[in-house]
Amino acid sequence: MSRERPKVVVTRRLPEPVETRMRELFDVTLNDSDTPMETSDLRAALQTADVLVPTLNDQIDQKLLAGAGPGLKLIANYGAGVDHIDVETARSRGILVSNTPGVLTEDTADMTMALILSVPRRLREGIELMSSGEWHGWSPMAIQGHRIWGKRLGILGMGRIGQAVARRAKAFGLQIHYHNRRRLHPDIEDEFEATYWESLDQMLARVDIVSVNCPHTPATFHLLSARRLKLLKPTSYIVNTARGEVIDENALIRMLEAGDIAGAGLDVFEHEPGVNPRLKKLSNVVLLPHMASATEEGRLEMGEKVIINIKTFADGHRPPDQVVPSML
Repeated sequence: MSRERPKVVVTRRLPEPVETRMRELFDVTLNDSDTPMETSDLRAALQTADVLVPTLNDQIDQKLLAGAGPGLKLIANYGAGVDHIDVETARSRGILVSNTPGVLTEDTADMTMALILSVPRRLREGIELMSSGEWHGWSPMAIQGHRIWGKRLGILGMGRIGQAVARRAKAFGLQIHYHNRRRLHPDIEDEFEATYWESLDQMLARVDIVSVNCPHTPATFHLLSARRLKLLKPTSYIVNTARGEVIDENALIRMLEAGDIAGAGLDVFEHEPGVNPRLKKLSNVVLLPHMASATEEGRLEMGEKVIINIKTFADGHRPPDQVVPSML
């Protein structure tokens, strides 16, 4: 690095202990506002910083990177997903990219399991009935959902989070099926009693619940396309706590409206922060504001990883969580 205390620019408000530690270690410029930077401010930060600490709201594309200053050597992302950063272009310009993998695994798996439970059991409708004051007592025919015990769960992406979901789901009596770029070691399959499907199409046609747990990359954009969504049984459910772009959202909405899919639990959306108003009208959909990873513990651990990546790099070593294009 060009200086003993690298110039670090943080694009978004972070937990106070994280910001305090950054002040102690770095020449840091913080964002006092809990809103994303304007493009012009982000461009200026890229020109002046040695290290940029962005979040998923910051689209750091080829055009922005072309205007980066000569001092910028590290983009230390505050988050695990790096689909908002053009990693290839950054690398070609000698800029390393790091992220914060692992620390949000259990939090995201917890929320995934919450959605797997809430959608078939119609929790949204139950909450709305109570809030409206229209509940008049127990009835044997009221708000009947479906049990998940014994159902088939198809996990799309069996990495850290996918396996954490499988561990929880197995305890709830779900049968574990999965599709992944690579088949897992037999010992891991045995742990979950999991069935591997090389063909995503074949898995989708046979499962009762689909959990999306893969990253958004060019290869996974609309991986659940209109054609693939039509393979699902009309009694099936979809849960997505990964990235909205993995699902063709318009096709999903059409099928939900037509009753061709039983329901969905969505924590992420294709055009965030925009949410299609047609989704909001559906009673068989549970919508959350991208909060699967939102725990105090997780946010602090993310900050600690960012600091370690910056400090390690400033000391002349490779950041422990460096991202390379082959990982994506």
